[in-house]
Amino acid sequence: MSSAAAKVQPVKTTADSAGLFSSPQRRTVVLCLVLVAATLAVYNPVNRNAFVNFDDDHYITGNPHVLAGLNWSTVKWAFTNYYEANWHPLTWLSHALDAQLFGLNPVGHHYTNVVLHGLNAVLLFLLLQSATGFTWRSLMVAALFALHPVNVESVAWASERKNVLSMMFLLLALQAYGWYARRPAVGRYALLAGLFACGLMSKPQVITLPFLLLLWDYWPLGRLAGADDTLAASASLRAGREPARTPALLLEKLPLFLMALASAVVTMQAQKAGGAIHSPVLYPFSLRLENAMVSYSRYIGKAFWPASLSPLYPHPLDLLRFWQVIASSIFLLVMTALVIRNRRRGYLVTGWFWFLGALVPMIGLVQVGEQAMADRYAYLPFVGLFLMVSWGLAEWAETKKISSAWLAVPALAILVAFGVLTYRQIGYWRNSETLWSYALRVTSVRSYKAHFNLAVTYDAEGRYDEAVEQFRDAIDPRDDDPRIHLGLGIYDQRHGHAQEAIKEFHSVLGLSADAAMRADALTNLGSAYQQLHDYAHAHESFVEALRLDPNKAAALVGMGLLAEKNGDIEQAIAQYSHAMSVEPTAVGYVLLGRALEKNGRPVEARVALDKAKELAGDLDQAQQAADELLAF
Repeated sequence: MSSAAAKVQPVKTTADSAGLFSSPQRRTVVLCLVLVAATLAVYNPVNRNAFVNFDDDHYITGNPHVLAGLNWSTVKWAFTNYYEANWHPLTWLSHALDAQLFGLNPVGHHYTNVVLHGLNAVLLFLLLQSATGFTWRSLMVAALFALHPVNVESVAWASERKNVLSMMFLLLALQAYGWYARRPAVGRYALLAGLFACGLMSKPQVITLPFLLLLWDYWPLGRLAGADDTLAASASLRAGREPARTPALLLEKLPLFLMALASAVVTMQAQKAGGAIHSPVLYPFSLRLENAMVSYSRYIGKAFWPASLSPLYPHPLDLLRFWQVIASSIFLLVMTALVIRNRRRGYLVTGWFWFLGALVPMIGLVQVGEQAMADRYAYLPFVGLFLMVSWGLAEWAETKKISSAWLAVPALAILVAFGVLTYRQIGYWRNSETLWSYALRVTSVRSYKAHFNLAVTYDAEGRYDEAVEQFRDAIDPRDDDPRIHLGLGIYDQRHGHAQEAIKEFHSVLGLSADAAMRADALTNLGSAYQQLHDYAHAHESFVEALRLDPNKAAALVGMGLLAEKNGDIEQAIAQYSHAMSVEPTAVGYVLLGRALEKNGRPVEARVALDKAKELAGDLDQAQQAADELLAF
């Protein structure tokens, strides 16, 4: 054992007792509180942020299962469905609990993420401190994790609850593994496996835990036979036990590897069911491999210079240059060789391969979505880089006999700088418009999805001219998106261009096999045919829409209008009533009230009109819209 390693524990103990607090336990508690306070202070701007149209509508605001709160039907749905191309039941249940506690107030949903992130920073600090015996190095890793701007996406984005929740279970599992390593027992292993299962049921990004545990065996636990004795920084954890051989450690983790395999199978099924895995024609393996090499280097760049962070990094497809791939590959190989050469410094091995390995499921070898990389994917892997930097600089300072006080000054400056950048980055998540306008400013590759999401934002705000401009910019010639044609068709329809709208809606039907999207297109198609007084095709479209979705409110209203046009008031009332039971609107109740008046039912008509006024606030505007619908 080297002299430096041999004197680690005594030196630390002396420094601890001479520090600010005489009790190490008290000092640890205070440092945990400082971590939490810093996290809450920097992330406080989330209380001004709204939900955004980036999964929040599918995960929270438009998800009836989540909005129903915690009940048996929600639990059953969470565990039995591949909703949004994912299977993460614990994440759904956490969103349902938030909905039950806070309703649709975004502040509560956002602050839950912040609290979980602060808890993760504390757990990371305690984990490293207990495993290595180093307090200040562990604190620096945890502080970098808490305040680094790249983690804003995981925290300030309400739908990314799955990231912070799964990370919590992974850190708890690592802590449980340290407990198990001290004295292996079935009960302790069962706790480890249970926490791993909870992590997988939150987000399968933690699938790499068995691999990370092998790294943890190498350093800091020193459980791996053949490793230098200097790697056994926490020899007390082994309590005199001899290090194990690699096959024994692999066999020990076999149940965890089997759990990871099962999670991978379920995840692939969910992604395929949701259509999230893209065609190998557009993304051949060679292209995916090239992007993976370049992305590794880009992630490292974001770790040290977190500028131009974006919610979307569009896949460059054929825009990658050969020199970029070669340079990134050489850089990764050189770094790996240097780490292996310096393997006596075990933190380099664990940190570097933690970063490389934890990113494997998200690096794009299997292309899920349109992105080349994502900030949220760095939430777990960057811990490895933070570990390398914190331990490496601390050892360098010891070698150069630099006082820890002098080292604290630049460390604090870096944390303050990261905190300021994080505070600013949170502001870009204020609402959908700020988010996508910012994304379009900072991405070098054209982001068709950012244009589309900004178009949807403008459309929801009634800024239709700006919306259609963004819809047209969102058309990707390599990957035609039916949602764009749906948006363009709605725009044309609103502006009285029914023939152009019909063409767009037929494009949607030709491009999409999704039942919900086809029902939307068919409903709008029926309305466009109504504008042209082509009632036969309108009826045919509405009937097909209702076959796909019997509760499609707009199609039910359309059928009611056609029935009223044909003089069948009873049928019109039935259709309007059904529509209002599904999706109450002021215009729908005006139509229902008028139909009831025509049918000689004035009392019921008055009740319907009162509900219309209650929903609209401005009954005249709702009546004008109803007049326009009845005119077709």
